[in-house]
Amino acid sequence: MRCLTVFFAVLIASPSLAKSFDRPIPQAQSATAEFWYALACLALIVSMIAVQRLVSRR
Repeated sequence: MRCLTVFFAVLIASPSLAKSFDRPIPQAQSATAEFWYALACLALIVSMIAVQRLVSRR
């Protein structure tokens, strides 16, 4: 029984049955995505300044 299980495991994991990997094609970034990225960057900078001021008040 164990040999049969090993046989099926090898058969299922065989590279000949595997699909070939297709690299994803990068998509262009939209203006909306660039806007939200810029907004997120500014929010991160503002939050880092706020944390620095809060920690330095000790």
